[in-house]
Amino acid sequence: MSNEKDANDPPTEDPENADGSDSGSPDPTGNGEDAPDDGSSTPGDGTPAPDDRVVDESRVVDGSGADGYSAVDDAEVDDDDESGGGASSDENARSGEDTEVVDGTADDDDPDEVWDDGVVVDGDPNGVTAGHEETNGTTAKEVTESTDDGDIDDLGSSVEVEGAEIDEDPDEDDLLGGLNIDTTAELEIPDRLVDQVIGQEHARDVIIKAAKQRRHVMMIGSPGTGKSMLAKAMSELLPKEELQDVLVYHNPEDGNKPKVRTVPAGKGDQIVDAHREEARKRNQMRSLLMWIIIAVVLGYALIIVGQILVGIIAAGVVYLVFRYLNRGSDAMIPNLLVNNGDTKTAPFRDATGAHAGALLGDVRHDPFQSGGMETPSHDRVEAGAIHKANKGVLFVDEINTLDIRSQQHLMTAIQEGEFSITGQSERSSGAMVQTEPVPTDFVMIAAGNLDAMENMHPALRSRIKGYGYEVYMEDTIEDTPEMRRKYVRFIAQEVAKDGRLPEFTAEAVEEVILEAKRRSGRKGHLTLLFRNLGGLVRVAGDIARGEDAELTTREHVLSAKGRSRSIEQQLADDFIERRKDYELQVSDGYVVGRVNGLAVMGEDSGIMLPVMAEVAPSQGPGEVIATGQLKEMAQESVSNVSAIIKKFSDENISEMDIHIQFVQAGQQGVDGDSASITVATAVISALEDVGVDQSLAMTGSLSVRGDVLPVGGVTHKIEAAAKAGCTRVIIPQANEQDVMIEDEYEDMIEVIPVSHISEVLDIALEGEAEKDSLVSRLKSITGSALKEGSVSGPSSPSPQ
Repeated sequence: MSNEKDANDPPTEDPENADGSDSGSPDPTGNGEDAPDDGSSTPGDGTPAPDDRVVDESRVVDGSGADGYSAVDDAEVDDDDESGGGASSDENARSGEDTEVVDGTADDDDPDEVWDDGVVVDGDPNGVTAGHEETNGTTAKEVTESTDDGDIDDLGSSVEVEGAEIDEDPDEDDLLGGLNIDTTAELEIPDRLVDQVIGQEHARDVIIKAAKQRRHVMMIGSPGTGKSMLAKAMSELLPKEELQDVLVYHNPEDGNKPKVRTVPAGKGDQIVDAHREEARKRNQMRSLLMWIIIAVVLGYALIIVGQILVGIIAAGVVYLVFRYLNRGSDAMIPNLLVNNGDTKTAPFRDATGAHAGALLGDVRHDPFQSGGMETPSHDRVEAGAIHKANKGVLFVDEINTLDIRSQQHLMTAIQEGEFSITGQSERSSGAMVQTEPVPTDFVMIAAGNLDAMENMHPALRSRIKGYGYEVYMEDTIEDTPEMRRKYVRFIAQEVAKDGRLPEFTAEAVEEVILEAKRRSGRKGHLTLLFRNLGGLVRVAGDIARGEDAELTTREHVLSAKGRSRSIEQQLADDFIERRKDYELQVSDGYVVGRVNGLAVMGEDSGIMLPVMAEVAPSQGPGEVIATGQLKEMAQESVSNVSAIIKKFSDENISEMDIHIQFVQAGQQGVDGDSASITVATAVISALEDVGVDQSLAMTGSLSVRGDVLPVGGVTHKIEAAAKAGCTRVIIPQANEQDVMIEDEYEDMIEVIPVSHISEVLDIALEGEAEKDSLVSRLKSITGSALKEGSVSGPSSPSPQ
């Protein structure tokens, strides 16, 4: 058992060590732990102590511990481990002597003992042993070997299949990547979470290295890419033999400064039970004495004095006195702040969105602060996530949502490895209480979207980066046969995790992988937004289960696509239907100054957004006026378009106002520059009084030189145009490889890739003679009559 004593403890003098020599006294630096036992320490008699010694520190003075800490009387704790810690403390506790037994040798030379539980902890006198190997029967060496059982390239990189084979050279069109299976039931699911991670190879590599070296990690990326899964995977990789329980004791010298003690995991419960048993026995003795005194008082009052009322009052006073004494005895029972006795792996605590008390710990308010009715301060202490995550992982998603004060305290806990608990409410009685530092030796994983870095405390980020890694989570990954096989395993993992879904057939799996290709938005890639894709798997399985089907088929997946539409998709479809009802949607004929533009709502739905332009005489300097809740990027795109218009027009537009309206843009407004060619076409049509084909829709960004640049979401935009009744759609030539529309829309609409605004006008405007004149004039002005096969614009599309 430990002689643990913090640096904040009141100093005690050792008359036999006045010269400052060490005879087993606590480490003067203190932090709730003694100096590590390297085997060189000696007991008070100078005899070297063996490594597996048994220590009993029971000190009983008139039924209580030496410094007010209760001694465990008649307590016997059995330990089944090899250290021999199951020895009983009965005889020493009853002896009333200050006895320390080290390997059978008594030592009475240590009056500095504070912790006095009478409980032997694995034969370790320090309470916390650096090489403690008892937890879960796993040694440090075994844990290290279990986390280093293969190179990073081998972990989770293969798909094991029972009763099936993998083709060595699979066909390019084989969506299963050469995997020959009938259902997902044939696949084996890896036991460890780190082996179940798909696609994020770099992040997985970092997590394994960080677990081995206990480094902090910050993961930035889109929601649903596996950040929380990787955090949980790290908790499985961390060593398990170092786990600790944390106890909080009453401080008799200052009740508002409870003392903190750490012991190996599983011993906290034993210590608390031993104290409770001691308190119960003591209360029994006091209760027996109380009833004897009450009987004597009542007998004396009734027989000798003859005043029964006086006797009843006196008996009541005696009863209250003894009840108060019993409360004082109960106050000596420690509070088990952190209990890792049943923890099988390193702790994992998700503190996402936690308030200050839940994150940093708190002290409950006590409305009865005096009169003997108050709750002892150590019993009101509550551990925070940072304390419960000690020796484990603390995961905080959306790290930027934590208030600055909490981020500063979190920074301190990371730096110091310990953090005192105090009341988080300044007006509460708990604010007067502050414990000794509680261990916070955790590995922190902070996560968030790209905007998380903007509001994150720079010093906190510096500490994470200085003591760990920063990782960007990819949204897509290259479509290869190996990745396709892993996607098959992903579906099997989702089915196994849910536990209520029918297994998927090979055809159903192929349909899910096709959807993963579509949702990537890039040719030759698969999406890594697995949470959304998992939602499709679960909806398809629910549909199959509702039909009492034994397997989930392709038809169930197709049905799930319709039922699992996002809110944005449902709104877009509703808008299209309402516009048809009120004849706001035009899909045939030619109209001057009106163009069918295309936009994206949310992440996976498109909508047709008409743009109208009108030219009117100006009463002052001419200007371009755009309405429709345009955001910054959209306004900049209008400015770029105006540069082309100024060069293009033969008329003096400085005396004209050009009005541009985004029809029914809604409160969400227009963000992005994908409507640039739409605006340019509408304005040129209005200036030249030439009609625009209304069966045509378009999307694309535009440079000041007239080049059509790539945009995002082209697949969803094309499908939206088809739903609206358009027969043709113009897209940037650079986006041609990204088109992956559903089969049902392929025959409904023609996709026309273009690379310059002159091509857009040639396709969209009516009238051959006028159109040819406009196109040739625009080419000569912009100086961008592009050569056949040239590619314009950046390699990556814009958001819209």
